[in-house]
Amino acid sequence: MQVRIARIFNTYGPRMCLDDGRVVSNFVAQAIRKQPMTVYGDGKQTRSFQYVSDLVDGLVALMEGEHIGPFNLGNPGEFTMLELAGVMKEVIDPSANIEFRANTADDPHKRKPDISKAKELLNWEPKVSLREGLPLMVNDFRNHILNEDEGKGN
Repeated sequence: MQVRIARIFNTYGPRMCLDDGRVVSNFVAQAIRKQPMTVYGDGKQTRSFQYVSDLVDGLVALMEGEHIGPFNLGNPGEFTMLELAGVMKEVIDPSANIEFRANTADDPHKRKPDISKAKELLNWEPKVSLREGLPLMVNDFRNHILNEDEGKGN
């Protein structure tokens, strides 16, 4: 049996669960619902976000290639949580608010994949920026939230 190993970093896109606890889906759902976006700690911790089609392309490159891995598949572009909230405001609602809450003790300050091995051996790197991919996710979430609200008689 042939095996390939991928380390998948934060991925976002349409068809995600609305309330899965991930920061992108949380912020999108909160902003669409006109709820404050919840930022834990001071919001200076960083994360990197890759659009789902980039992940699929990376997995296909890995499966079709001869290298086993492990390979980091993610977008090395970093955003602080406050920067992410700012992008959400630009894309969804400029009047959206931020609510700060105490951070958890185990929250890493920085998460950024080193994709140099994937670039070199798989000829892969992400192509979709957060500002390009986010509107596609937002449209999907808006449709789900609208249907959810209609089901409640709102």
